[in-house]
Amino acid sequence: MNEKLDIVAIGESLVELSTNAKMSEASCLYKSYGGDALSTAIAAVRMGSKTGFISRIGDDPFKDFLLQSWESEGLDISQVKLTNEANGLYIIARPSLNEKEVVHYRKKIAPSKLSIEDINEDYIKNTSVIYASGVTQSLSPSADEAVEYAFKLAKDNGITTAYDPNYHSRLTTPDDAKEAFARINSYVDIMFMNTRHDSVNILEIDSYENAIKKLWDMGISIVVLKSAERNGYYTGYNGNITFTEFYTSDYIDTTCSGDVFNGGFLHALTHGFTALEATKFASILAGLQAKGIGAIKSIPYKDEVYTIYRGNNG
Repeated sequence: MNEKLDIVAIGESLVELSTNAKMSEASCLYKSYGGDALSTAIAAVRMGSKTGFISRIGDDPFKDFLLQSWESEGLDISQVKLTNEANGLYIIARPSLNEKEVVHYRKKIAPSKLSIEDINEDYIKNTSVIYASGVTQSLSPSADEAVEYAFKLAKDNGITTAYDPNYHSRLTTPDDAKEAFARINSYVDIMFMNTRHDSVNILEIDSYENAIKKLWDMGISIVVLKSAERNGYYTGYNGNITFTEFYTSDYIDTTCSGDVFNGGFLHALTHGFTALEATKFASILAGLQAKGIGAIKSIPYKDEVYTIYRGNNG
């Protein structure tokens, strides 16, 4: 792809099977796909960003479904490579607002084969923003190296980098997450974090203000701290910290809503929005997505989000 991209995301894809019944009672499951970095990429695509995805997928019966789905979205998949490992899978059941069942099958899956060999320097140079998460780093040592290499290349070539630790105790430990962040923090320009898991486990700070200032001191210029406890986002930029409420509290499933927020934020930022405006825009996108079940099939499209944003912001 010779056309300059707005955003390139590095990470895993997973086949998603979902139901609004209990797993023990469901007679059928809805097939889709997910993954944190992929959700960020698709959210940006649906908002109108030219977006690329760097990953490995398995050469199994799900391969064609995944590739054809991404192509139909308009996602650039020129840097997605096939490997012999299986594609990962997760099943999500959401019978009610207060009930959620999730089962993951993601050991030794295709994206764990990501490596430095998958990072094309010319491709990195041909984008405005490189995005990755701690989940990508946790896939394998070689995937961790790929993220570090891509971020260093980006930094060396004046490309903006964005990162979300996306800490999950089932995927990594606090010590490993700290080490992963330490390897790339000097290359990070934009940081997404949440107060419930990331700032406490990685920074060992439970104050939103102290967490943002700590990241500023590390040279990270834009910080968005997501707080479920406060029902909103703290945006730190240019020495100011501003709070934005969640777009809605009327949600069904928050699976990957934080990742969808990241895609909306990066889209807005690369299309002339300020950091605070980008937060407001992304909050709408994430809020609408959380009204459905699953990661990607519930992501809204550009016209709906822009109409609401313009109505709320003149």
